[in-house]
Amino acid sequence: MDKRPTIAITCGEPAGIGPEISVRAAWELRSEVRGVLIGDAALLSLIASDLDPAIRLVAISTLAFRNSGLPHLPAGQIPVIDCPLAEPAVPGKLDARNGKAVLQTLDVAIRYALQKQFDAIVTAPLQKSTINDAGVPFTGHTEYLAEKTGTPQVVMMLAGGDPMLRVALATTHLPLQEVPAAITFDGLSRTIDIVHADLRRKFGIDKPRILVTGLNPHAGEGGYLGREEIEVIAPVLQAAQARGIAATGPYPADTLFQPKYLENADCVLAMFHDQGLPVLKHASFGRGVNITLGLPLIRTSVDHGTALDLAASGIGHADHGSMLEAIRVAALMAAASAQHE
Repeated sequence: MDKRPTIAITCGEPAGIGPEISVRAAWELRSEVRGVLIGDAALLSLIASDLDPAIRLVAISTLAFRNSGLPHLPAGQIPVIDCPLAEPAVPGKLDARNGKAVLQTLDVAIRYALQKQFDAIVTAPLQKSTINDAGVPFTGHTEYLAEKTGTPQVVMMLAGGDPMLRVALATTHLPLQEVPAAITFDGLSRTIDIVHADLRRKFGIDKPRILVTGLNPHAGEGGYLGREEIEVIAPVLQAAQARGIAATGPYPADTLFQPKYLENADCVLAMFHDQGLPVLKHASFGRGVNITLGLPLIRTSVDHGTALDLAASGIGHADHGSMLEAIRVAALMAAASAQHE
């Protein structure tokens, strides 16, 4: 019996580095993970042959997969669920005619993850403009996953480094001037509940310890530098503690990211994007993993974009380190989730 976790890997924008890093990572981790590539089988086969003639990909149509599931393949063969492109991909050059095929890879991954045929989903980077130019409104992976799974609120977390640092965000891609109004009692309370629940369910941490930053410099310095800590964040933490959640703070963000504090934490919850992620990305050195919390499935991703310029330079130049870590973290989360259930 194959005990490897089954991980769906959507290959992302076909003109970017997603297909290459997906093939390389799935092949490198083939003894640990049953990676299932989802993308254009012909494109992936060409990339595999350029990377290493030893790589073996086995194409499966979406119809065959729907009717019969995955075939029983040895670790030396990687299944590919074929989502054919409308036009051949040219490295570095976007083509809106391929936007719907890219979206199909996500639809396949989500559908069968919800049906428990995949233990987790790992997504390579895609180009939002390609999908929008194909006539499909699309704001990003996270929003699409939330919509398709009926999830009212999700939380963005990045993880990386050794020992692993986890940083979740109370707000994500907002202009800085809009952040204070977005920090509300109800919203922040739901965020803490989601982080707490998924640290338990998907990371196997029985009693998660969450350190929460303030919004303002010096965590507001008693109200002299802002009152969000007094009026919103501290009351939220008091209510969370009353629910049995070990969430403490608010702490000044400029001094919180030190080993003496982090060694007593399972996650840091930062108030905005550039408060927490520069520290994480420095610690992870290009090996960071993007994790979406709150979904009824496990989803991880790389911490970089499509790198069209790098793709245009030819096969073999892309660094697949973040994809390796995204797959490894997804496998660890799948094991923890299975044990929790």
